[in-house]
Amino acid sequence: MNARRDNHYDIVIAGGGMVGSTLALALAPLGLRVAIVESVPRAADVQPSFDDRSTALSRSTQRMFEAMGLWDDIVAAATPISHIHVSDKGRFGFSHIDAEEQGVEALGYVVINRVLGGVLQAALGDVEALDILCPARIVAARLSPDKAIVTVAEGNDTSRQLTCDLLVAADGANSAVRTMIGITATQDAYGQRAIIGNLLPEKSLQNRAYERFTPQGPLAVLPVADGRAGFVWNVPEQDADRILGLGDDGFLGELQQAFGYRLGTFSKVGKRASYPLMLSKAVRLTAQRAVLVGNSAHGLHPAAAQGFNLGLRDVAALCDCIADSRDHAAESFDCGDSSILERYSAWRRHDQKKLVGFTDGLVRLFGHSRGPVRVLRNIGMLGFDLVPGVRSLFAKHTMGLAGRLPRLSRGVPLQ
Repeated sequence: MNARRDNHYDIVIAGGGMVGSTLALALAPLGLRVAIVESVPRAADVQPSFDDRSTALSRSTQRMFEAMGLWDDIVAAATPISHIHVSDKGRFGFSHIDAEEQGVEALGYVVINRVLGGVLQAALGDVEALDILCPARIVAARLSPDKAIVTVAEGNDTSRQLTCDLLVAADGANSAVRTMIGITATQDAYGQRAIIGNLLPEKSLQNRAYERFTPQGPLAVLPVADGRAGFVWNVPEQDADRILGLGDDGFLGELQQAFGYRLGTFSKVGKRASYPLMLSKAVRLTAQRAVLVGNSAHGLHPAAAQGFNLGLRDVAALCDCIADSRDHAAESFDCGDSSILERYSAWRRHDQKKLVGFTDGLVRLFGHSRGPVRVLRNIGMLGFDLVPGVRSLFAKHTMGLAGRLPRLSRGVPLQ
């Protein structure tokens, strides 16, 4: 789409990956004029947000896509998770969560990012009040009391200025826009790299997801389409290049040794990719006429598979705050008003802090090799299954249903 001659927007979204695209679609019923600025061409084979990684969608994310009218297209290519099995290699403790026990048809769903990206891109084409500037990038941003001013560089060394009531940074953990608007972030490297891909297990996963903690790092094995399994294997940074350089047989052998033979023998491993793991937290979520969502606000370790779901709760909460303000506006409506940003920040702070703390604590606990800590964590895993109410509470957090939820996360449309 080409931008209109009038370069003022209600909202400019920096970043057109899964979180930025979902935000634009979620805002559509409000009739706002929105622009997405995305640097990477939107073809699924080059857009890193739309690659072959598997993403676990929580129940609150499922409800959100249902409320947005997108779920039927997503679920057609998604695999439900009926059980979650958590274990610690070489230890006696294990835990499990069961969908039937929790009274739901699925604890979540696994979808290939490329498939989800295709659904989102197709839906974006139907939004009339949306302009997509791509490939393009924001090279400067200036905030003032009445508007945000951004400079957008496009092809052929051309640039233009856009103004907006609200600038949203959805451009990832290393957000350039976050820096431009004066928000810093703390970063803590885990010293691990995630190796991702898919393979064919000898035995069916039967809609079961596995999280296995190993001496090298957590290993998640997820059910995906056509009887295959997606994996996210976190390995020490210093060993990652060696593992990635292995042939198929050598790679499968080491992965099999880490996981075990609960699913029989692994074969037919697909293309592998990797990315470094880091915990990142923005020191604040808002600036004057600007806000952070998704990984620009918080970057999580993938051990609990909650990063994308947390980002979508950011999106849902921001949409709620904007919609409520518009509904109560006597005359003119300003979606960048400070009262909206203050409500968003206060709402999201607790959920983000809770999940960041949980994920980081999980990784550090199971990465600890001292004997007394190993004993305690195994006792804890057994208690997780035996103590009444503990598993149900954990399941609610896993499904994204704990705490105060925005309308979209409850499956309620904005309009």
